[in-house]
Amino acid sequence: MTAWQLTRTFAGPTGEVRWDRLGEPGRPPVVLLHGTPFSSFVWRAVAQSLARDHQVYVWDMPGYGQSEKTAGQDVSLAAQGRVFGELLAHWELAEPLVVAHDFGGTVALRAHLLHGARYRALALVDPVALTPSGSPFFRLAGEHSAVFEQLPPALHAALVREYIGTTGGPGLHPAVLERLAEPWLGAVGQPAFYRQIAQADQRHIGEIQDRYGEISLPVTVCWGTDDAWIPVEKGRELAAAIPGATFEPIPDAGHLVQEDAPAQLVTVLHEFLRSVTVS
Repeated sequence: MTAWQLTRTFAGPTGEVRWDRLGEPGRPPVVLLHGTPFSSFVWRAVAQSLARDHQVYVWDMPGYGQSEKTAGQDVSLAAQGRVFGELLAHWELAEPLVVAHDFGGTVALRAHLLHGARYRALALVDPVALTPSGSPFFRLAGEHSAVFEQLPPALHAALVREYIGTTGGPGLHPAVLERLAEPWLGAVGQPAFYRQIAQADQRHIGEIQDRYGEISLPVTVCWGTDDAWIPVEKGRELAAAIPGATFEPIPDAGHLVQEDAPAQLVTVLHEFLRSVTVS
C-alpha cells in the first residue's frame, strides 16, 4: 500500500526531478501532476490502473517527495509551470493527456496558458485554480515561515500529520498518512515544508484565472463532495469558467479523492480519457 519509488531523474532548472513511467510504450501518454503538500505517491493506485491502457508518467515536483530539496530553492507555482514544460519536452510528449490535482492544476494551467504546452485533454481533480485560496493555517505559516522552521522536530511532525489529516472525507489510513508526512520531516524536509508554503503566491493563480475562457481543449473537473480544503462549489465555478468543461462530483470523498475514492475516480478518468482518444 505504501511502496512507491521513482527510478528516473531529470536535471531541472530548480533542482533534480525524480520521475517514472508505467505502461507499455506506444499507448496514449498520460501525465499525472500532484499538489501540495503531497507527491506522486497519491497517484500510485490511479497510475497503476490507467497503465493498463496508457503509458503513464509520474513525477515529484522540485522541493517535493523524492525530488531535490535545497535551501533557497524556487518552488513557486511559476517555477513549477516552467519545469513541467521542460519535462514534457524531455519526454518528447507533444500533446499528452494530463490529469492534475490540487496546485498541480495551476501548474498544468500555467504551462498551457502561459508557456504554450499542448494537451490532448485535461482532467482537473480538486485543483487550486481560483482565488482566494489557502486555509488560515496555510496563510499563517506562509507569513511566518522562518518561525515555523524553528519548531522542535517532534512538534513539527505532529503539525504536519494533523494538517494532512484535515482534508475531509473518510480519513486516511495511518500508514498512508505517515508516508505523506515523511518527505517533510528531518533536517531537509522541515524547512522544505515551510518553504513551499511561503512561496505560494496567489498572484500566480490570478495571472491565469481570467484566461480560463480561452481554453479550447476537452476538460473535466472532478471534485470530492466532502473536500474540507476547497468547497465543492469552487469546482462548479471553475467548470463554468472553462468552455465546454464537464463537472464530475465524487460522493463522500475529501480533497484527496485518490485516497478516499480511487475506484470512483478511476472510473471517471477512464471514461473521460477514452472519450478523447477514440478516433
